[in-house]
Amino acid sequence: MEFLIRSAQIIDKSSSFHLQHKDLLISNGIIKTIADNIEYEGQIIEADGLCVSIGWMDMRAHYQDPGNEHKEDLESGAAVSASGGFTDVLLLPNTSPVISSKNAVSYYHKWNKSSAVQLHPMAALTLGCEGKELTEMIDLHTAGAQAFSDGLRPVWHSDIMLKGLQYLQKFNGLLINKAEDEMLSSFGHMNEGKVSTLMGLKGIPVLAETLMIQRDLNLLEYTGGRLHISLVSSGEGLELIRVAKKKGLNVTCDVGVNYLKFTDEDLQDYDTSLKVSPPYRTETDRMALLDGILDGTVDCLVSDHIPHDEESKKLEFDLADFGSSNQQTFFGVVSEALGGSLFDSIELFTSKPRKLLQLRVPQIKEGESACLTLFNNDEWTMNDHTNKSKSVASPLFGQTIKGKVLGIINNGQLVLNDI
Repeated sequence: MEFLIRSAQIIDKSSSFHLQHKDLLISNGIIKTIADNIEYEGQIIEADGLCVSIGWMDMRAHYQDPGNEHKEDLESGAAVSASGGFTDVLLLPNTSPVISSKNAVSYYHKWNKSSAVQLHPMAALTLGCEGKELTEMIDLHTAGAQAFSDGLRPVWHSDIMLKGLQYLQKFNGLLINKAEDEMLSSFGHMNEGKVSTLMGLKGIPVLAETLMIQRDLNLLEYTGGRLHISLVSSGEGLELIRVAKKKGLNVTCDVGVNYLKFTDEDLQDYDTSLKVSPPYRTETDRMALLDGILDGTVDCLVSDHIPHDEESKKLEFDLADFGSSNQQTFFGVVSEALGGSLFDSIELFTSKPRKLLQLRVPQIKEGESACLTLFNNDEWTMNDHTNKSKSVASPLFGQTIKGKVLGIINNGQLVLNDI
């Protein structure tokens, strides 16, 4: 297979072609030539404002396969990922059964052999993701697990958290934890504050996040190791991480993309597609997260793609499940939130997640394997025709979005979007 990408602006700080407009000739999955005005008579990909970067990586998504394939399976999940611009996805371990065996890890590796979207399993830190007994982490690492976490659930047991940080040091493994004290968040449905009071819903306080972050940072300082705090939602939580980084602790964090757009004010219509965990917080918190991106405190941006069927979402707000379908609309939200600083922050979902997971970072260079995402600033509408997910629980469903992914190139394959 051979094709030409015509006059694309290359967005890659590590490339000598960064911000330049070039033609890229791709042949048999390899970047054969990067030059101006390449003469070519085969398939040509071109578009107004076309940009190309190394393939995007999502460090937090849940395809629910195996176990809940009616919500999302690997095939539909990969279609969503490609449409959203992602060539690589780190998957949560909360499947049924959970990812805690070599066979469970190999399930995804078999998929990767023939897919343009590469799926990287995150193994469970504890058996059943219940927080009581550690899994065989060395065996899982050898089998190909990229990180360890209880995924949707925080590691509530302090001694298990401590031992996990210690054991993972044997192979420099990464422990990912969700910052949530479940004793404080139980029975809550949204951010605790003025809006939750007016809506008559039990709130989840910021304290549920900051207590867990502070505990984990204290344990990290005591044991050493590598800790990644996922889905920071508050300015207070981010400030704790900022201070810990200045102290030299080996801690990183990510922010869910929709937390850069929505606040608790947006929930006043009781739209269950906005019921997520942790909850959307205040405008002050949203701005603090944006500041954290700009000053380098935030290491990665993630979709937190948690798809659900209608039976899980078309309910009274307090009965609906947490989570929404976010991967396909990721770029539009990022474009709106970051504006002119987008190109400076693109490493948050290209190179930085791969470095954290100790994966090879692709290069836009002649002779290198092509792992690329194509995009521009066009508008498109999220609807029944364009939606690739089995889930329609997207807060942007039915809306026109500015920022369009045109396709991905990876594993010797070209996938172009029809949106």
